[in-house]
Amino acid sequence: MSGPVVSRTDQVDRIMAVMEGAFDPTWGEAWNRRQVGDALMFANTHAFVIDPAGELIESGTSCNHIAAGFLLARYAPGEVELLLIAVAPQYRRAGLGERLIELLREHARGAGAESIFLEMRENNPAVQLYRKVGFDPIGRRKAYYLLSDGSRMDAITYALPI
Repeated sequence: MSGPVVSRTDQVDRIMAVMEGAFDPTWGEAWNRRQVGDALMFANTHAFVIDPAGELIESGTSCNHIAAGFLLARYAPGEVELLLIAVAPQYRRAGLGERLIELLREHARGAGAESIFLEMRENNPAVQLYRKVGFDPIGRRKAYYLLSDGSRMDAITYALPI
């Protein structure tokens, strides 16, 4: 199954442009270029990249087209794991995170998935977005994340039925 994406090189460039400003370095959640490129080499990993209007940036789009947000997801039989989602700070609070999840949901439904899962640190403010679009908590991994100060934080698993 092929995902709705631009060429891989353009796609990684656009993802990294958003990634650079989207994640607070305190938490170490941003991926580097190699991690993104390696993930996209697998046929079951798909990326959705959108512009400031929430339109999917399709293959063949001008290199000058601005990426405002992206989502990376890994597909498995019957389910999808949302690996990473980000919206550039200057485009936040415009519904782009919801748009990305909507695109994923549509694509996952077409692929026969029954649910979308994600895992995040317990104090991640993105929980507001996830709850708004219908994700519910289904599990907790105690002391899962190791923080830079040596302390640990729980991970919460969420699911969204399709």
